[in-house]
Amino acid sequence: MTQPYSTLALAEPLKRAVAEMGYENMTPIQAQAIPVVLTGKDVMGAAQTGTGKTAAFSLPLLQRLLKHENSSASPARHPVRALVLLPTRELADQVAQQIALYAKYTKLRSTVVFGGMDMKPQTIELKKGVEVLVATPGRLLDHIEAKNAVLNQVEYVVLDEADRMLDIGFLPDLQRILSYLPKQRTTLLFSATFSPEIKRLAGSYLQDPITIEVARPNETASTVEQRFFAVDGDDKRRAIRHVLNERGLKQAFIFVNSKLGCARLARSLERDGLKTAALHGDKSQDERLKALEAFKSGEVDLLVCTDVAARGLDIKDVPAVFNYDVPFNAEDYVHRIGRTGRAGASGLAVTLAASSDTRLVADIEKLIKKKIELEPLELQEDRPRGRYNDGRRAWGGDDSGEGAPAAPRSRERSAYRSAPAASRDPFFDKPYEASTSAGASASWEVAPKASPARGGISANIKPKRKLPALFKAPQASTAEPSTH
Repeated sequence: MTQPYSTLALAEPLKRAVAEMGYENMTPIQAQAIPVVLTGKDVMGAAQTGTGKTAAFSLPLLQRLLKHENSSASPARHPVRALVLLPTRELADQVAQQIALYAKYTKLRSTVVFGGMDMKPQTIELKKGVEVLVATPGRLLDHIEAKNAVLNQVEYVVLDEADRMLDIGFLPDLQRILSYLPKQRTTLLFSATFSPEIKRLAGSYLQDPITIEVARPNETASTVEQRFFAVDGDDKRRAIRHVLNERGLKQAFIFVNSKLGCARLARSLERDGLKTAALHGDKSQDERLKALEAFKSGEVDLLVCTDVAARGLDIKDVPAVFNYDVPFNAEDYVHRIGRTGRAGASGLAVTLAASSDTRLVADIEKLIKKKIELEPLELQEDRPRGRYNDGRRAWGGDDSGEGAPAAPRSRERSAYRSAPAASRDPFFDKPYEASTSAGASASWEVAPKASPARGGISANIKPKRKLPALFKAPQASTAEPSTH
């Protein structure tokens, strides 16, 4: 049963912001977490991605911080009171945007700091004073060491996507950051799963937490239609175009396992006439944000990305997700397909599995506890015009647009050689004719004339040629000695 936001004891500015954003009913994690956080108790929340965790902690935090709001220009009147830690730059930026929208009609200040960008603009914002600080652990430590951020008045700390932070190796950074915080605080930990590592972290830093679990760990959303197609690597690009056309899909995420594969696929789809952008670890932060904005605004139809974008990207109404590569980690599958079917909307998740992906598909099947059927996919011969390179030293296609299958270079070269030339020398069309008469031996088979042996030396050994001496040998003097 859905519960409307109007039933919450939120201040008028927050209710106004929520209504303006178009939210009416709470998600299960919000309905359970918000009342608990409002009481000031520690929370350990587990919910699958895309269930509205950001609002679940942001709204009650802002509600409890309203007692500190003021219009003073003095930075001292705006110390950091709430700290939100996240694993990736994209997620940090997104959460910060959400918090800013919720606090739109309040006097509370917020900002975000993350790596990959110049520290100076972030430092200027921190020096002005902020009540809510959203950050990635590494960059926050940089600001702490530079004395730009003081955390001795923090009342609330949020560890969002805590499982991901531990996967990345942020545990030492987290421990250092938490050591700067007051002992008396409220700690909120949100994670997709309650692994043993997460439980240990919670045991160390949370005090009698209230556990909230709204979904089975690694459960996929029921609103997502999951399809698995058996497709060879060479046909995956055509398979994507086929499904897009068949379903009439306008936008989609396409996940690839490697940065290089991501960049190559994006270029190939761009050449096919599809508006595409790439999102991976080698992109600068500015490039990543521009790609996301272009996708959100509809300037880009396909966002090809690695798992750096698999978590936390909250883009509404994405109708489909393609797994161009089956993820190496089965848990990443759950996070990838969680990009679609959000907030109760329906979505499509298509996974393209080659014959070498059998073990990875079995891992996913074991994790989601659902039988996976690999379906065949009938593809039309619709290769693009012109020659193309698929990255495997094979060239294909033709200028006629008939979509002939790719041929190896060697075959192409031999066909080229056998094609009739416009004008040829008739000499080269004649069959070979021997110049020697029939019965005659070849010149190299004629035995050398025998010559009489010289002093027992074989006749086959050539005699030494006499060469003139460069210098005359000194001659002995024949003059008779003088009698004198």
